[in-house]
Amino acid sequence: MKAKFLYWMFVVLVSCASVSAQVVSKDSLAVLNNQKKILALNKKLNDNKIELAELENKVPKATDEVASTADNAQKSVEQNKLAADKLGTDPQDKKLAKNASKAASTASRDAKRARKAVDNLEKLKRNIESLKKKIQEDETKLAGLNAK
Repeated sequence: MKAKFLYWMFVVLVSCASVSAQVVSKDSLAVLNNQKKILALNKKLNDNKIELAELENKVPKATDEVASTADNAQKSVEQNKLAADKLGTDPQDKKLAKNASKAASTASRDAKRARKAVDNLEKLKRNIESLKKKIQEDETKLAGLNAK
């Protein structure tokens, strides 16, 4: 009888202890939710900073590509002009006409590549500026959450 009584007292104590361990105040929940938001924002901020660094590392290559494609386009234009001048001296020569046509096609293709390179560089710079704004906004939000 005494053993049963002690057994039931032990069960009651254990169940009361487990019930009281599950009670969490609303303040601590708010703090935990705030910490969760801070961690998520920190992760997003770090990801954006990594992406920004990668984009900024692409700028020199894109700038070099703009310069080289512009140079190639200029050379193609000069070759096209020479081929057109040669064709102008003898308009009936099929070989000169074919060379002039090829030179014109090459000049057109190189000019298109140069325009695309410039567009890519401008797009890259726009993406960098946009990412910098996002980072600044996230840092402001993070400062507000840390102040709480």
